Amino acid sequence: MFKEFKEFAMKGNVMDMAIGIILGAAFGKIVASFVNDILMPPIGMALGGMNFADLGKVLQEAQGETAAVIMKYGAFIQTIIDFLIIAGTIFVVVKMMNNAKKKEAEAEPAPETKECPKCISEISIKATKCAHCASDV
Repeated sequence: MFKEFKEFAMKGNVMDMAIGIILGAAFGKIVASFVNDILMPPIGMALGGMNFADLGKVLQEAQGETAAVIMKYGAFIQTIIDFLIIAGTIFVVVKMMNNAKKKEAEAEPAPETKECPKCISEISIKATKCAHCASDV
């Protein structure tokens, strides 16, 4: 069982997927930092000095040692902006990959040979008679 798992884990697709997940997580952290530390402070300043992370609606005030219940819609707005940046980036990357695959598929040369339907020999694509069995193709 361990041998089968090792073979599965070492396949190219599994390793590529693992690398993609790790890079995606790192990219997500970079985007989150960009939004929280670079993008939102100037927007908050332009809107009167507000900090989006602090925006929220108090649903229940703090009572004794129980913390207040707050619906933090500011943090949610920042998370939506994170998502939109990541989704947009992934869309552009996938679109570029699909365009590259299309160009690669278009570049494939036309076949120069075909198979004779009678004797299954390989003959020129331009042939009208099979050189091996003399049947019409």
